[in-house]
Amino acid sequence: MSLKKLTIAALITLVPFASTAVANDKPTLTIYTYDSFASDWGPGPQIKAGFEATCNCIVDFVGAEDAISALRKAQLEGDSTKADIILGLDTSVAAEAKSTELFAAHNTDLSALKLPIDYTSDQFVPFDYGYFAFVYRKSDFPNAPTSFEDLDKAGEDFKFVIQDPRSSTPGLGLVLWAKAAYGDDTAEMWPDLKDHILTVTKGWSESYSLFLDGEADMVLSYTTSPSYHKIAEEDDNYAAAIFDEGHYLQIELAGVLKSSKNQELAQSFMKYLVSQDAQKIIPTTNWMFPVVELEGGLPEGFATPLTKEQTLLLDDQDVGANTKAYIDAFFAGIE
Repeated sequence: MSLKKLTIAALITLVPFASTAVANDKPTLTIYTYDSFASDWGPGPQIKAGFEATCNCIVDFVGAEDAISALRKAQLEGDSTKADIILGLDTSVAAEAKSTELFAAHNTDLSALKLPIDYTSDQFVPFDYGYFAFVYRKSDFPNAPTSFEDLDKAGEDFKFVIQDPRSSTPGLGLVLWAKAAYGDDTAEMWPDLKDHILTVTKGWSESYSLFLDGEADMVLSYTTSPSYHKIAEEDDNYAAAIFDEGHYLQIELAGVLKSSKNQELAQSFMKYLVSQDAQKIIPTTNWMFPVVELEGGLPEGFATPLTKEQTLLLDDQDVGANTKAYIDAFFAGIE
């Protein structure tokens, strides 16, 4: 931009102050979430634009490594936190989050939600869901594994990569998936699979990169992950192995903090989050299923939700009380 003329320079100097003055007249709704949701390619920017068009406010997404980190940040900040909403928690940590007593009632009508199971909460609003699954390349497996037992029988050289359940949502999902499918027999499953585990990464990104680089035959991810390759990359060589045992369900949640100074605005956002306008953004940005039936249906080429009979989910309270024991058994089994 040319600054040759004093009048132009003066205007450039004045405009930021004018914009700030206008912005300061609007309340700011601060939402703590995970990085990928707030990223340029995630749902955050479109949801921000959509809600700002209706609220005469500013939406500020503050990203953290994951939603648990966002919750921890709010806990440490206490009543002085700037956060109005925590977005991205899920059913595996719902009991723990509720026990913090940080969250207010959401007062959102959830009667129109279409989830594979009945899920109700006074404090948390579901905004998307998915199923954990092992993703593979069709060219590598004409006959894909259909069970955890098949993973063990896939051959000596067969390797898959998973994530640490202490730091990764899918990693914890695998532990809960096994527990829901096998109950007390889960401890016997891990030693059978350990020789096929290439590595346990801290997070999903690292493990998926290893898979894409050809270092592993399969990777723990979601049934919707192949939809990204098919729609965004026009590559139909990726698929999710559908297991006879069923698949563990992840429902992502948002909650309003009691300490929020913008309670009415936060409640309005929660209602917007489950609206058609917001939900139609979810499939091809967060690559998860929407929680309402979209008027135009799911995008062409997107995965199909599993049936209720294929859906596994442990009770929130049981998960909250036993997660550490489940994780300890996992690590004991793969050592």
